[in-house]
Formats: sequence, structure tokens, C-alpha cells
Amino acid sequence: MGTDVFLTRSAAHLPGPPISNDDMEDVLGRVGGQPSRARRVVLRNNGIVSRHYALDRESGRATMSNAQLTAQAIRALGDDLGPVDCLATGTSLPDQLLPNHGVMVHGELGWPRLEVVSLAGICLAGAAAFKHAWLCVKAGDAQRAVATGSELVSPLLAARHFEAESQHRVEQLQERPEIGFEKDFLRWMLSDGAGAVLMEREPNGSCPLRVDWIDLSSAAHELPVCMYGGADLDAQGRLQGWASFDSLDWRAQSVFAIKQDVRLLNENISAATLRDPLAEVVKRRKLRAQDIDWFLPHLSSHYFFEPAVAALADAGLPVPRSRWFTNLATRGNTGSASPFIMLDELLRSGRVEKGQRLLMFVPESGRFSSGFIHLTAV
Repeated sequence: MGTDVFLTRSAAHLPGPPISNDDMEDVLGRVGGQPSRARRVVLRNNGIVSRHYALDRESGRATMSNAQLTAQAIRALGDDLGPVDCLATGTSLPDQLLPNHGVMVHGELGWPRLEVVSLAGICLAGAAAFKHAWLCVKAGDAQRAVATGSELVSPLLAARHFEAESQHRVEQLQERPEIGFEKDFLRWMLSDGAGAVLMEREPNGSCPLRVDWIDLSSAAHELPVCMYGGADLDAQGRLQGWASFDSLDWRAQSVFAIKQDVRLLNENISAATLRDPLAEVVKRRKLRAQDIDWFLPHLSSHYFFEPAVAALADAGLPVPRSRWFTNLATRGNTGSASPFIMLDELLRSGRVEKGQRLLMFVPESGRFSSGFIHLTAV
């Protein structure tokens, strides 16, 4: 189908200065004026030592929108970027429900008329945008396409959003003791950032990568919801969307919080998003560990590194840790933007050599989806 497609430029934008672990609560705020009991536990496990927030320290308000953050990453592709035929954007948290994120980014850029697509999801939204841009060029519908992944989550992690529930917290904790950790857990896991790539029909640039294939899959038929926002669980454990809540009291505010079932995550993430789908990919694509020079896993926490090693071996692709590249510790978990930011840093390091093969792994815990992107340096 179509012609070869090459990733010829990459860029990233991380807002503001790096925020250390000790400074996190000074930026996000303390719920009820009290330090978090979960923070040190979560940080000890996730191994992140710095991240970026698009937040003003004094007011706690966002310094830019998600659309502006994404536009900054695209501008970082270069002043000489030239005409683009397709813009595909992916994000977990657009600035609004309507219009879509992609057209808002287009408006920020002020580019001429072009195809604009916005892909929804969580971590896999950026990989889906990557695939759309790739397919557009491969099918001949576009000469040049830009794909992005971006997250602006810090405003939702600010303490003021958790204060609204303070008067109901005691009652909730008596009914479900784990709920306090569920709601606090992601405050110390997520951060802001955006990344972008340019795809073309010709291998331009200093280190072009041929995009060989992209496989995306979902295990939603096997597993329940694990991570959710804009929704809440009812008494029977069924997910109810934001449209089911017609009041603006604390419950309506609560429904827009991001929540994670940590136990369900730990029990299923490695098998459902890596071992099982990769075993099928290995067989279909005839992959061999010795042919993978760089493995770029988007893992939310260092806690999952050893389980990922085991999952790779079980799937028949035991890529040694010496060939892994990750910047989770210094860039944080930026969701759908993480694969873009990780790839950009590796390319800028100058360590990728002609002929080397890269395999990117992008899991999503929302309802356990995964993506694999295979590239070759030409």
C-alpha cells in the first residue's frame, strides 16, 4: 500500500523549569493545607525525579492552554518547516469538549487550510495521531504530515479541585478506604508536555527514520475500566459519564477528576498491554530481539520496568535493558506526549546510527490498549 514514509523531524516542548519532588506540593498545593500521605510512596515507586508544569506558582493557574502547548512543540520543528497537508493531534485532555483539539491547534498556528484530525484516548492518543499522519502520507493523500501528542494535566491536579470534596471525604473513606489513594495517586504521576514529528515521502534531514509499521490494539473486551476522567463509578461499579450528572455540586466537580484503579493496573498492565499483544506482533511481523537496536517503552513508573522485562521474554522478544531508552525520570509521565518526547531526546542525542531499528511501545491503562511503532534509521 502506498509508498515509504519517513519521519524527518522531531521536537518537544516542556513548559516552565523542571520541578523537583520536593517542590511538587509547593506548585500543586496541599489539600486541606496538609501534606499528602501518598506522595512519598508513589514517588519512591515511580522513580521520577523532575517534571514540568504549565502552572504559575503564585496563582496556581495554567500559564498556557493545551492548544498553545501543542503549537509550541510544532513550532520547535523549525522555522523552515514549510507547507503541511495534514495535522493529526492526540491528547487525553483537550481544553474543551467542543471544538476539537486539532482545530484549536490549527488556529494557534495560523496555517493555511489543511486536513486536521483530533484523536481521543489517553496515552495511546498520540500514537493514534502518529498512525493517522503516517497513513495519510503512505496513501498519497498528503505530501507532508505533522503528528502530535500533548498533555496539560497540571491544572486538574491543583489542590483547589480536591478541596470541593473535603466535607464528604470522611464519609467516602469509611465506605471505600482505597478511594483516598486512588484520587491522590495520579497527582504524583502525571505532568505536562507536548511533542511533534514531521512525516514525508523523502528521507530528508540529518537522521530520517523510515516508519515501517504501526500496530494498535485494545483489550477492552477482556478487562474493565482502569483509568477514567469525566466519569465516575456507580454503586454497581459501572462507569457513568459526565452527561449523567446534571448538578454542579461537589459530585459534578468530582466526576471531572482523573482516577486510577491501582490494583487493577498492577495486576493486568504488563500482560494485557505488552506480553499478550506483543506475542501476536512477534509472530506476525517475525520480530527478533537481536534485530531491535533501541526499545523505547512508555512506562508510567519505574515500578513496571522489571515486569516489562519479564513480559518481553514471555512474548519472545527479550530485548536487554542495555538497548532500552527512556527519559521518564527527568521528563516525567506526560501521557500521549511521552513517546514523542522520548523519541526526540534519543534522536537529538546522536546515538541512533544508520541501519538501526527502533521499537516504540505505548501502553494505555484506560481499558488496557497498546501500540507498537517500528522504525528504521536510513
